[in-house]
Amino acid sequence: MKIGVPLLLISFCYSMGMNITSVSANSTNSSQSIEIFHKQNGYKTVEEAVLEFEKHFNKELTLPFKVPPIPFTHYYGRFNDLEGEINDSLDVEFINEQLPENHYKIDIRPVKTKISINENDVSKRLKLQNGNDAMFVKVLGFDVLVFSIDNWQYMLSVDKRNTEKVSSEELVEIANSIIYVPSLSSSLLN
Repeated sequence: MKIGVPLLLISFCYSMGMNITSVSANSTNSSQSIEIFHKQNGYKTVEEAVLEFEKHFNKELTLPFKVPPIPFTHYYGRFNDLEGEINDSLDVEFINEQLPENHYKIDIRPVKTKISINENDVSKRLKLQNGNDAMFVKVLGFDVLVFSIDNWQYMLSVDKRNTEKVSSEELVEIANSIIYVPSLSSSLLN
């Protein structure tokens, strides 16, 4: 079953609403308020959420090695385990409590239940280093790079207010960092 852009829009609206709500707390309690708000909405450490996601799908997941070159004060993960598997996904959010425009999000789901993108919403198509197709989509205040690797659909989203700091090329580099995961190479062992 294909899920259209409206679901994608609802997801991003929810994310934007969370960001606005979280930064409206007074400054002395803002960090604690952000943490409480995210915890109440099912967020936990990225590591815990990834483990739940991998266990649910019985498959390993690789997150990007790189992040956008903007400062973040908090990052959270949430595994969405809804009825059936059609909307099961992993959300990873990076936010900055003082700079609400510093909002970066990674959404991941199996390719078999991917969010279909309407061709009219695609602003640019390109290839990743591994030859996989990728596309840029403009969605409600976010620039989104959508692509698939290892049977996962990834959506990397950054607030449009950071376009000068986080270019489309930067998002592509982040996507390519999934393919290259630093590890001990055999040359280091020789």
